[in-house]
Amino acid sequence: MAPKWWTLIAVVTGVFMLVLDITIVNVALPDIGRDFDSPLSDLQWVIDAYALALAAGLLTGGSLADLWGRRRLYAAGLAIFTAGSLLCGLATGPLFLSLARAGQGVGGAVVWATSLALLGDAFRGRDRGTAFGIYGGVLGLAAAVGPLLGGLLTSGLNWRWIFLVNVPVGIAVIAVTLTRLRESRNPAAARPDWAGFVTFSAALSLLVYGLISAAEGWSEPSVRWSLAGAAAFLVAFLVLEIVQEHPMLDLTLFRKPTFTGGLVAAFGLNASIYSLFAYLVLYFQQQLGHSAAETGLRFLSLTAAMFVASTLAGRLTSVIPARLMIGGGFVLIGGGIALMAGVTAGSGFGHLLPGMIIAGTGAGLVTVPLASTAVGVVPPAQAGAASGINATARQIGIATGIAALGSLFTAALRDTVAADLRGTPLASRAREIAAGVEASGPAHANALVERAAQHGFVDGLNQILLIGSGVAFSAAVLSLILIRGRDFVPPPAAETTGSPEPAGTTAPTSTAAPASTADAAEPSHS
Repeated sequence: MAPKWWTLIAVVTGVFMLVLDITIVNVALPDIGRDFDSPLSDLQWVIDAYALALAAGLLTGGSLADLWGRRRLYAAGLAIFTAGSLLCGLATGPLFLSLARAGQGVGGAVVWATSLALLGDAFRGRDRGTAFGIYGGVLGLAAAVGPLLGGLLTSGLNWRWIFLVNVPVGIAVIAVTLTRLRESRNPAAARPDWAGFVTFSAALSLLVYGLISAAEGWSEPSVRWSLAGAAAFLVAFLVLEIVQEHPMLDLTLFRKPTFTGGLVAAFGLNASIYSLFAYLVLYFQQQLGHSAAETGLRFLSLTAAMFVASTLAGRLTSVIPARLMIGGGFVLIGGGIALMAGVTAGSGFGHLLPGMIIAGTGAGLVTVPLASTAVGVVPPAQAGAASGINATARQIGIATGIAALGSLFTAALRDTVAADLRGTPLASRAREIAAGVEASGPAHANALVERAAQHGFVDGLNQILLIGSGVAFSAAVLSLILIRGRDFVPPPAAETTGSPEPAGTTAPTSTAAPASTADAAEPSHS
């Protein structure tokens, strides 16, 4: 087999694991919560630790790969991801698991940032289009089957196996990478912006910590100090990016409104529908009594709609302007989420099904033109940086969305349970009962407690569904205003010999991946 096809196998397999570990973990959250007797805040960190590490490492990972060698960094990223997966499977508590998930995210950021560059270096001409098409299709498949596969593994074996299956696959891909792939690097690469990396990571971590802690009240000192610290580090980060010669975030890209609109859309997509997935999973399993496998099967209604719509969107992008595709997709997302709201104690899956299909269709319509928008408004030499920033915005969207919605959900649940139990002998235990509902569901036989718990859960779910719908509609309006056709850069007349740069690379010798396959550079969350 020609070396380039070994490169394709290694890259798509590695990134398939990365995307699968984003989509697969949600359906296992209730089982993790029960095994560790964890509150909702601990489960939020299981998701957010991974997203934070990805967001913080994407831009720096691309710079390191250019400097030290892409094959070497890809293998190192796979090794870190595989080791993190093993530690996740062996976790003895929620803190251990969250730290191991952060390790997965560090490795995943390196894998993600290096993958497109490896393909671009290995393939030329018509084969390059074929390779990127396979790459995008495999990632779409991972996003679609992740919830189902996670449910089957969790129900059939144990939630630990959603992580442990990565170990033998990761070892095999590392072996192929080191023995079959050729090395490549960018001789003009600048050194990583470590000061920017540290200040950006600190700002994002403190922001997410403050949002998760807000479940105890926005006036809590820990919340106020965390959010103030996040603001201070963000200001320091922006100052550093302005004064440095080779910043990790090129602020000149924001001169075009369309680039900013693409970031708003990237953030809004993950902060709306994708951030709600974890809470819908909790509803299916805790309130409707479905198993993890049954939950994964039901999520196919959304992920399959997303997959079909993204395939259709790939054909429509040549005839429908990106702003209309993205804006219209967000209208469908917002409408679908709003249709899911109104859950009652007697509701079942049938109530959510139409909204899930509509929202999934909207998400699929947004994803493809969003990816091409990320790279289409900048010259080819800046396409890698633009794509990396857009991917980072998506990770920030999922991290902050999960955190903020979780705090609002928890507050609404606690208030409703306290109100329902007021004036009863259980009033003094309302907070304790509500805490038990957040992650594990009601564990009491008392009918009064179960009614209050169920009422509190659906109140919290309805509130965050309406908020998620509002985020999607806001993203629709801003996308229609900011994304402009005249900002797009005409494609080069002929393909250059450079390779598509990974997220975060700003080398002037690089070229972008074809716009039709650019959505491969954007991970999905479900």
